[in-house]
Amino acid sequence: MPEDATLLPELELAAATGARYVAGVDEVGRGALAGPVSVGVTVYDLHEPELRLCRATGVAEGLHGVRDSKLLTAKARGRWAPIVTARAAASSVQHRAAARIDEVGITAALREAGLAGLDEVEDRLGRAVDAVILDGSHDWLTGGRSSRVTSMVKADVKALSVASASVIAKVRRDALMEELALQHPGYGWDSNRGYGSAAHRAALVESGITPHHRRSWNLLPVPA
Repeated sequence: MPEDATLLPELELAAATGARYVAGVDEVGRGALAGPVSVGVTVYDLHEPELRLCRATGVAEGLHGVRDSKLLTAKARGRWAPIVTARAAASSVQHRAAARIDEVGITAALREAGLAGLDEVEDRLGRAVDAVILDGSHDWLTGGRSSRVTSMVKADVKALSVASASVIAKVRRDALMEELALQHPGYGWDSNRGYGSAAHRAALVESGITPHHRRSWNLLPVPA
């Protein structure tokens, strides 16, 4: 049974740096062939009394069960997304379309979406966040230029703020892909979410590339 994400990583940051507002950042759709890349940002106020933390375990009351979106069913993600949004001090999901990914590259598109998400949550808070936890082994958000960013391998599994960001980003992107599937039936985006399933690749060969495909990627098989 997968373990729930906790606030222990956020609390460790708070103990080391005095951080109060900690933002978790995670991306969804990096490896898809079609559709946008989406970045979720979720901020928790570690001084919020209603969070009612258990300091020993880091489990926040009412958020027990939040995990990385890949470890939850679609039904569970749909149930958790509005709860996470309501309990967070601020949250945001930003998208960058396939055309933008083709124009600037996937890393730059991720950076744009992530920084836009941070700007939005900081506008809502009326202040800057104190720290950012980023899923992964390197800082794709600022390129290592910000001391407040901590990159953490498997942060989406460990840190509640990042798992929460993963959930809301996945739910929002899945909804977008379902809308696009209605516009472009036959590619199976309502089920494969734009990733390179066998059915999706077969549809590419049969029906061609849509405006929502990442044209700079290797979409079609190389002719023999």
